[in-house]
Amino acid sequence: MNSLAEVARASLDALLPLLSTSLAVRVRGAVSAEQAEAWAVGVVGAREAWVSDFGGEQFTVGRAWYTHLEQGRAADYFANASASDAVVERACPGLQSTMRELASSVVGPGITARQGWCGPGVHVFPAGAHVARRGGEIHFDTEGLTPAHAGDRAPAFTLVLMLRPPTTGGGLRVWDVTYEGSDGYEDEDLERTHVTCEYAPGDLLVVDSYRLHQIRPFAGSIDRISATCHVALVSGQWEMWF
Repeated sequence: MNSLAEVARASLDALLPLLSTSLAVRVRGAVSAEQAEAWAVGVVGAREAWVSDFGGEQFTVGRAWYTHLEQGRAADYFANASASDAVVERACPGLQSTMRELASSVVGPGITARQGWCGPGVHVFPAGAHVARRGGEIHFDTEGLTPAHAGDRAPAFTLVLMLRPPTTGGGLRVWDVTYEGSDGYEDEDLERTHVTCEYAPGDLLVVDSYRLHQIRPFAGSIDRISATCHVALVSGQWEMWF
């Protein structure tokens, strides 16, 4: 299996076949570096609206399902879905529609917002904090999938758009290890073939949600800021959420 495939934005509609032979696909310049930085500036300017997770180890603009699930705050997530989308639009005008456009280019037209769930949002991993020092949790992106969906390995993908990378490091490591009915993994799995995908501002990374991955540690004084959405094929319809 190839470690990492690269395409231009004009070739996004040819991306899905690459994911069957590659650990990840990087799209160089999915948005301009200037647009990515403008959204990063908007994120920083919306500091009072950041959602704090895991005791301030990380933050989001908009609400992320996995952080709320792991902290027992699922009710807050669903109660604030509309407000979450409004916060993202104020801080980063056009970001959610751009993420929907990018996702639609990958999986096909007609993608819809997942009913009652939050739309695309932004992760902020502060410089010098836990993820910067130790790296993120090693995981699959199965939290938003029903047991039946995950059990059938029905299509699901994660899209990450880099807005402002850290000074050094902070790439996404993806292993040749796939979800097999459990969110756990073995130590020897981490010795399997893997790739660490670095991003420039405006680059998009697409990975199969069933592949094991991790944000790598990073150094410097710049926070790691990226936009994320998940998409899954549910009853013949592609749905999107954060």
